[in-house]
Amino acid sequence: MAKRSGAGSLNAKVTFAKRGDLTDPYGNTTPGAGAWEDQYTCSARLQPLFGSLLNVEDVGAARLSAKQPYNLIVRNCAAIRAVLTDWRVVDTRRAQDANGATPRVFNIKTIVDPLENSQWVEMLIVEGDAS
Repeated sequence: MAKRSGAGSLNAKVTFAKRGDLTDPYGNTTPGAGAWEDQYTCSARLQPLFGSLLNVEDVGAARLSAKQPYNLIVRNCAAIRAVLTDWRVVDTRRAQDANGATPRVFNIKTIVDPLENSQWVEMLIVEGDAS
């Protein structure tokens, strides 16, 4: 669990997005098959996970396959409680790059309230994993 010292530790800005519904030409709707739709943007702590925080073998295997796990910490609120593991996280600061850089996109693997006090929510997210 990461050290939380207040709003100053929130070093990133992220946007949570979920897939919208897709309607075909015949009027049939397929939930969750459409384009990504932004739902909520907030400040967060984005901390890469290294061998000291996880099993060293798991982190090494992830890096060999070009997947980097991160620990994402956000303040708990109604919008965060609506987030599910089939959503994705976009690093909003990198997405606003004037040089046309590709935004960093993360897939959510787990969502937990580690202290069970409803103040912070931690998510295990992975960059480079298929959505």
